[in-house]
Amino acid sequence: MRLITEPYLSQVSSWPNTGRHILAQYDDHSIVVYQAYRPAIGEFAAAHGYFGGEFSLERMSWIKPNFLWMMYRSGWGTKTGQEVMLAIWIKRFAFDEILAMAVHSSYIPELYPNRNAWQTALKQSQVRLQWDPDHHPSGAKLERRAIQLGLRGKVLATYAKDWILNIEDISNFVQQQRQNINSDCAELITPRETVYAVIEKETQKKLELSAWTE
Repeated sequence: MRLITEPYLSQVSSWPNTGRHILAQYDDHSIVVYQAYRPAIGEFAAAHGYFGGEFSLERMSWIKPNFLWMMYRSGWGTKTGQEVMLAIWIKRFAFDEILAMAVHSSYIPELYPNRNAWQTALKQSQVRLQWDPDHHPSGAKLERRAIQLGLRGKVLATYAKDWILNIEDISNFVQQQRQNINSDCAELITPRETVYAVIEKETQKKLELSAWTE
């Protein structure tokens, strides 16, 4: 498996407890995001290195850079239609472009002149942004917020083929680690993640990212 992993307990103390942060595995050129699909879609993507076949470009597709947030939403790969868990390496510049284009799913008065302006921006945007409570491996809600990004239109089409560097089916790894949540997660292994630094000040402000220094 290409993912770099570490014991969960050796990582959690270095993560922020509160605020809006992008936790992810990344390097200078790429960042890993996660998606879960039914076998027909997930297996095609893993085999071909892009999304095609029964994958629909007409629906919004959500990407999540935080592994444990993906595990919570998919029930660790047990929910119907989310059995195949994919780790997807995309170009880092592309992820930064996605962040720059994102529009919040909910109205935030500080960012828009009025509600109508936000609704217009949301309707026109090809990237939708949501901050949701992050979760402990057991499913317990945390104070820290996790990001997910909904892609559609030309952005989704470009993501599906042009921005992807590698796709890996990590379903077996997920199933193994689901068994390790008990015993206070002492044996749980997760992808190594750190807080992703957004350089552009305007994007930082728009995302309402919380300040963080390691």
